[in-house]
Amino acid sequence: MTTPLLSLQGLTKAYPGVVANDAVSFDIQEGEVHALLGENGAGKSTLVKMIYGLVKPDSGTMLWRGTEFAPSEPRQARATGVAMVFQHFSLFDALDVAENVALGMENPPPMRDLAQRIRDVSETYGLPLDPGRTVGDLSAGERQRVEIIRCLLQDPKLLIMDEPTSVLTPQEVEILFQTLRKLKSEGTSILYISHKLEEIRALCDHATILRLGKNVGSCTPATTSARDMAEMMVGSTLQTPTRSAAPDGSTLLKVTNLSAQSGKAFGTALKEISFAVKSGEILGLGGVAGNGQDELLAALSGELLTNADTIQIRGEAVGNLGPSQRRGIGVLAAPEERLGHAAAPNMSLIENALLTGAIRQGLTRNGFVNWRTTKAFAEDIITQFDVRTPGSDRAARALSGGNLQKFVIGREVLQAPDVLVVNQPTWGVDAAAAAAIRQSLMNLAAKGAAIVVISQDLDELMEISDRFGALNEGRLSAIRPTTGLTIEDIGLMMGGAHDMEAPGPVAEEATA
Repeated sequence: MTTPLLSLQGLTKAYPGVVANDAVSFDIQEGEVHALLGENGAGKSTLVKMIYGLVKPDSGTMLWRGTEFAPSEPRQARATGVAMVFQHFSLFDALDVAENVALGMENPPPMRDLAQRIRDVSETYGLPLDPGRTVGDLSAGERQRVEIIRCLLQDPKLLIMDEPTSVLTPQEVEILFQTLRKLKSEGTSILYISHKLEEIRALCDHATILRLGKNVGSCTPATTSARDMAEMMVGSTLQTPTRSAAPDGSTLLKVTNLSAQSGKAFGTALKEISFAVKSGEILGLGGVAGNGQDELLAALSGELLTNADTIQIRGEAVGNLGPSQRRGIGVLAAPEERLGHAAAPNMSLIENALLTGAIRQGLTRNGFVNWRTTKAFAEDIITQFDVRTPGSDRAARALSGGNLQKFVIGREVLQAPDVLVVNQPTWGVDAAAAAAIRQSLMNLAAKGAAIVVISQDLDELMEISDRFGALNEGRLSAIRPTTGLTIEDIGLMMGGAHDMEAPGPVAEEATA
């Protein structure tokens, strides 16, 4: 047996009220793509933070090629040969690519030399980048290239990737996989975290499964079905979402020629967007990140005000109403950025439940908060959406990303909205939680709600949506029924083929 590149032996890390990692052991071989799988809160993030020097284990050891490895900070881990691409990008929009790369280097070379190295490395690995472009003008896929190139310039021996495809199109995923396979062929090991199990099956050589902080098994992804891996993660049979017959209702939400400037410096303006959603219907909107998704949710939720008539609820103009007024008439929203936008990081879950639930749940009276009722609402969310937390008094920032996502979606769904708009509803959550969230959205539609789901997960949209449209540079394609749509159709729509009309009367429904 050859000596592993990295050997984890009994790693344990505990926080107040929870054991994040409980005596976790496994090996990563040289030139191996190793998947790390588990539910939200299973301990994946804590484990990779220990490898990268962000967290110190309470007990256990790590061996790097047989020698003790205990990085006290990321700089030490990088010097050994560990690089990490985080799920959330750490880039400055106002700086160019080369400047962002330089900020992540200990001793960056002169900018002219660095720019040439970026060009050389990006071309070698099939990730073309212009070092002079401003990061704020890049797509999500291009931003990820910046993060990857920054890592590759360190000549890593182990590359850790946390949910690397969550913001990529299918074409960009294939380009990334080609790059990772090239790195593997050159001897680089990759520790790959993802909830997209079919991707794991296509890419990874071996998988380790964590559950409640423990290593509960391993498998060879190529010979294990996605369902079997999901059930190993959750320890029970996975339930497939099912859709009840939706009411054939009247139009609840109507958007007509919606144009609006973004409130962000590098945002995308909305351009003449029109669509309608009926009671009991789910409209799925796809597109690469940065094509107007955030701006559309802001316009529908009331954060971005427009002309009154551009947005109508039950025929009543509401485009000039703010978020609180829209909640009062049954329009709720869950934005993509869960920490800082959907939830206040330093507030407890009880306080976060109050933030959007005060009006519809009757949590205040005469200007005073009924904390008992508010706590009961928060705990109802935690119970019904299986939010893993020691208690409702915990700060939102203390939850794993997936558990906070479950809380945010649950908070809106349990208020029984008439219209619900969600952006990336299952971003970063495990297979079981994603299935539960999708089921909750379908159940809500079956009760008569009109739902708009904005997502970059095309499989998700095809599974739950009645009709589909794609955003590209702030414009919306014609809306088409999901039944019969092909990947080629979707690719054209996402690429900006706005004139693709659905047959018969369906195209007219998009602006009815």
